[in-house]
Amino acid sequence: MSSLSYAIIGTGAIGGYYGARLQQAGCEVHFLLRGDYEAVRHSGIAIESIDGDFELPQVKAYSQSTDIPPVDVAIVALKTTQNNHLHTLLPPIKKGGAILSLQNGLGIEADISRQLKGQLKEREGTVPDILGGLCFICSNRIGPGHFRHSAYGRILLGAHNPTAQPCTPTPLMGAIAADFAKGPIAIETTDDLPMARWQKLVWNVPYSGLSVVLDATTEEMMADSGVQSLITTLMAEVINTANAWGEQTSPGTNRHLPFSLIDEMIAHTEVIEPYRTSMKIDYDENRPLEVETIVGNPLRAAQAMGVSVPTMTMLYQQLSFLNNR
Repeated sequence: MSSLSYAIIGTGAIGGYYGARLQQAGCEVHFLLRGDYEAVRHSGIAIESIDGDFELPQVKAYSQSTDIPPVDVAIVALKTTQNNHLHTLLPPIKKGGAILSLQNGLGIEADISRQLKGQLKEREGTVPDILGGLCFICSNRIGPGHFRHSAYGRILLGAHNPTAQPCTPTPLMGAIAADFAKGPIAIETTDDLPMARWQKLVWNVPYSGLSVVLDATTEEMMADSGVQSLITTLMAEVINTANAWGEQTSPGTNRHLPFSLIDEMIAHTEVIEPYRTSMKIDYDENRPLEVETIVGNPLRAAQAMGVSVPTMTMLYQQLSFLNNR
């Protein structure tokens, strides 16, 4: 039985699945919901998973954060387009606790820290640790409180450092990892969260962005040689930018991504079932797209360093047009 308590802020495809796994492992978990609140309050959460289906008939469901008791870890699984409301969505966090972002993109933890610094100091007297978790998973919400996990599931957990330098995993991170492992969720810690985020962008920039622009699933994109070439080009631009960022941030160190990642990620994508990315789902359901954190932030980093990224620039312009429209 875990001694840590958790709040899931955003009980969607990611928060719903991982929160349910934590409760299944015996953790105290509180779920903040919007549209699904009544359904989950009455019927709980159902998970269809390649690792085994299960149901939680009773969960601690809330429609507003002010009703959630103090927790050790607030897991933020919202779309990053909603982070400007985060200060009203977080429950009280116990001393020595943390905010853990399970969100896609670049600069997430720094943005959360900037946005919440004043409010949290005023409310709590101290700012909790900011952690980031990279979720390598195919998971979708298929109904109120009903989630389908179709592939992968691993989490890479790291700590936010305001100077963007590597930092040693904390004891709290170890305790969080132990809880997820009971899930059972494959989880590892990293001492370089920023480079881990860059690595995930190697997949997210091309597949998330092109899935919207081309109105396509991963299978449809992989079946076209021209699109595969476009994916490869975008991946190379992200790696070039990441490596320039690593050298600028930590001169003379070995903070870089290998270009072998391109073949590895393409090979992995070829074998998963047809997948509609979360950005494509948002577009199809007329929700704001995470354009800025997934494509805009790496693009601006490239521009600031003078790295040429013409294909990423065009993708960003297309996504911005579609998002605004």
